[in-house]
Amino acid sequence: MKQYTVTGMSCAACSSRVEKAVSKVPGVTACSVSLLTNSMGVEGDVPPETVIHAVEDAGYGASLKGQGTAAQAQSASEAEDALKDRETPVLKHRLIASLGFLAVLMYMSMGHMMWGWPLPHFMDGNHVAMGLLQLLLAGIIMVINQKFFISGFKGLLHRAPNMDTLVALGSGASFIYSTYALFAMTDAQLKGNDTAVMSYMHEFYFESAAMILALITVGKMLEARSKGKTTDALKGLMKLAPKTAVIIRDGVETKVPIEEVKKGDVFVVRPGENIPVDGVVLEGASAVNEAALTGESIPVDKAQGDPVSAATVNQSGYLRCEATRVGEDTSLSQIIRMVSDAAATKAPIAKIADRVSGVFVPAVITIAVVTTIVWLLAGQTFGFALARGISVLVISCPCALGLATPVAIMVGNGMGAKNGILFKTAVSLEETGKMDIVALDKTGTITSGEPRVTDVIPSGGVTEKELVSLALSLEKKSEHPLAKAVLLYAKEQQVDAPEAADFQA
Repeated sequence: MKQYTVTGMSCAACSSRVEKAVSKVPGVTACSVSLLTNSMGVEGDVPPETVIHAVEDAGYGASLKGQGTAAQAQSASEAEDALKDRETPVLKHRLIASLGFLAVLMYMSMGHMMWGWPLPHFMDGNHVAMGLLQLLLAGIIMVINQKFFISGFKGLLHRAPNMDTLVALGSGASFIYSTYALFAMTDAQLKGNDTAVMSYMHEFYFESAAMILALITVGKMLEARSKGKTTDALKGLMKLAPKTAVIIRDGVETKVPIEEVKKGDVFVVRPGENIPVDGVVLEGASAVNEAALTGESIPVDKAQGDPVSAATVNQSGYLRCEATRVGEDTSLSQIIRMVSDAAATKAPIAKIADRVSGVFVPAVITIAVVTTIVWLLAGQTFGFALARGISVLVISCPCALGLATPVAIMVGNGMGAKNGILFKTAVSLEETGKMDIVALDKTGTITSGEPRVTDVIPSGGVTEKELVSLALSLEKKSEHPLAKAVLLYAKEQQVDAPEAADFQA
């Protein structure tokens, strides 16, 4: 599966559009687009340029993620940076700016009109000035949130309306009709028709045009925050990867960035340090904690000839190793890629949601038009009918249908990863929810992660306390993880021990 980064998507209708466009490319056997991670997985013998061209024709952007070779491979920091939540801060600034202008607009349109709140003296009875100020405030809020209009009308031009299209149409229709009412008001004032002027005041929907954008921005910000939180597990895995390695060059130990380590390089790892890349031990002996990769709670003893993996922790001895797999070939990188692939795959339930959201937007627009026409036929004014049509558009805006399922899948993957459980695909995750019985065939994996003394069985006339005391004498000078378990048990039992002489590990 080739992985791509997709830009310009704002809702489930967008991801559905991209998926359909790429699936039609000859040679593509499978395609899944994740709105949550803005990623796309494509299977089939198709040049990346063809896939990218298909995405661009659909009105979005795409680029191939780094694959395979060192030249293409992203560093851990770059990959982590790609998952950084950039949307939430931008949306937060947009929302704060929008609310500032919206507060003034609502004071004028609702506070003054409904509850008689005071206005500046020069605006008393000057309805045209009030209308102009409302137009300016609503216009500013629309400019602040112009992304809705750019994305919405771009989708409309590509015959693929999305959730932003609903927002843009609802807000735009409110603004345009209110502007028409403002010009009609000026004409009525010139003719001295005060009754018509007052009636047109009630035809202003500038606050609706602005409120729609502010409310949907709140929803978008909450969506962005949830997206940011659900990628934390993937970022957590990436943070396991060491940033530097100590390699031997010309007989001298040199610390270098992890990207500079090549296959065949000799590197050294001291106690307490992370192993930088996959390799094989050339010299030394140690206990290595591999829990991050394998889930095994007991550290594994390593000696000459034994393999070691990136991101595992050297706990006791000094190791000199030869690099065998670097960059995206390491076990950790493969696990990260697997979790990332799982985020890009779709569970059966998500595919159903996507199919619904694909027809959802056109259906809502149709219902809004029909609603407006029915109210007009029922004898209502154009303003009344338009308000009902806009209500249909606005109420249908939140993209919960398309986002709730992928968020649930990503949260499930994230919680699993935090607990050492990795799902290869989203289908596996969905199937897991239906399980009643789990059979485990790997001894010692489902544990607290730390060895503990469970039984003390003395023999040869030695009491239990004497045996624990002898064991404590030996183990308190050792760095081995099992030694720590004996020390903890002895402390709990309040057992003291004499010092051991001539100790060797």
